[in-house]
Amino acid sequence: MEFIDLRSDTVTKPSKAMLEAMLAAPLGDDVFNEDPTVIDLEKYAANLFGKEAGLFCPSGTMTNQIAIKVHTQPGDEVICDVNSHIYNYEGGGISFNSGVQARLITGNEGRLTPEMIEPCINGDFDWLTKTTLVSLENTVNRAGGSIYTKEHIKSIYEFCQDKNLKLHLDGARIFNALAETEDSPKEMGHYFMSISICLSKGLGAPVGSVLLGDKDFIKKARRVRKVFGGGMRQAGLIAAAGLYALKNNVTRLKEDHLRAKKLEQALGELPFVESILPVYTNIVIFNLKKEIITGEAFEKKLLQNNIKISAFGKQTVRMVTHLDFTDEMLGKTIDVLRGGVEVMRFNLP
Repeated sequence: MEFIDLRSDTVTKPSKAMLEAMLAAPLGDDVFNEDPTVIDLEKYAANLFGKEAGLFCPSGTMTNQIAIKVHTQPGDEVICDVNSHIYNYEGGGISFNSGVQARLITGNEGRLTPEMIEPCINGDFDWLTKTTLVSLENTVNRAGGSIYTKEHIKSIYEFCQDKNLKLHLDGARIFNALAETEDSPKEMGHYFMSISICLSKGLGAPVGSVLLGDKDFIKKARRVRKVFGGGMRQAGLIAAAGLYALKNNVTRLKEDHLRAKKLEQALGELPFVESILPVYTNIVIFNLKKEIITGEAFEKKLLQNNIKISAFGKQTVRMVTHLDFTDEMLGKTIDVLRGGVEVMRFNLP
């Protein structure tokens, strides 16, 4: 039975060409810094964003948490949006791993501004936490894939420079953002002390993220990775998939965005949909009318039609397009949604 899986862009499978690249990869021991494929991936990713060095890790959670650990000391504070992944979906790692706390800001669709950040910076008093780090997410997952433009980032960078604050980017879906803004990775990379990029979402690799920064930062990050249990041996096998993804799967991301926009349009015509967050990239988040159906019941009904989605709250649903979601699948999904109008209306859960 074939399912249409819209739960996340993490569900993609390696293509035949990607698998062939993995099988052909030369291998070494990465803990000894001797895996040639890992080294190639780290150098390639760093060069894309104009950074001196990179560090290959199993996950974006690890790269984000390593960055926070390197940038801060216990008792510090990191400023981030209330929707940010580092706060919501990394197991409390900010406090558990680094002994720091989060200062949350409710941004504009997950996006911060210098005017929002400034009143959240603590004064230099013994009884206050030390504000050390600002972390941005681009795109913002929980805000429907919203995007920071280069101008937005530049203003925050200049503000952080003035206030002596470090600036980190959770760029799990940074290539989705760049596909829309048409800025180069190097232009974006200039503004951050550290960047986490994910290879296993829209780019289609099975696993892995890369942390980018200057040589001194990555040297410290490499030690923290070992402490976190992230040292890998013949990791070139999976690094080859990431390298293939960066070289072959970036330019096609706009196809995912176009399919997401078509889903948005179709959902906007349905009577059981209350509202839809603006669709900027490949994430579609919408709210269902509570008098008709809940998110959990909606998820179950679509599963009966072999479509997997994520209930994102009591009335909220998320769909994410990706490289394994085709035009044919898009058509079937829209047909099921339209055909289910009467079922949704009269057969309440």
